[in-house]
Amino acid sequence: MVAMVLLRSLHRDIMRYNQAESAEDIQEDFGWKLVHGDVFRPPTHIMLLSVSAGTGVQICIMTLISLVFACLGFLSPPNRGALMTTVLVLYVFLGMVSGYVSARLYKTMGGLRWKSNVLTTAFLFPGIVFVIFFFLNLVLWYNHSAAAIPFTTLLALLCLW
Repeated sequence: MVAMVLLRSLHRDIMRYNQAESAEDIQEDFGWKLVHGDVFRPPTHIMLLSVSAGTGVQICIMTLISLVFACLGFLSPPNRGALMTTVLVLYVFLGMVSGYVSARLYKTMGGLRWKSNVLTTAFLFPGIVFVIFFFLNLVLWYNHSAAAIPFTTLLALLCLW
């Protein structure tokens, strides 16, 4: 459906170019000619885009591997701790992939500070998630809930990060 609309629009633009009678008609840009400048323009926030892409690749691969292990029967639903441990270990190990994808994308788009990009990839999204998780755990500690995670476990997670 979309291809038919684009094909019809492109055909109409080509017919319009072929029927141009003067140089003024040819100079006027319309249709798909207006878009070509925006397609190849680099984004304004290269750092944030590359960090988001790297973290997204990390989470997608982690989810895919976890699902494959679960479908093959290595992670059974009754043993919830095994699933969470697998997800955390995969997330930690796939941090290298995230840093590589982020730095590669950043350098491809002409970024100059690739080392700060790798550090931002390692600390931005995981840091935000850890701070939110820590504050929610503080609320659980305050309410003396059994679901609260012990402080030593939080320190172990921080060391893994």
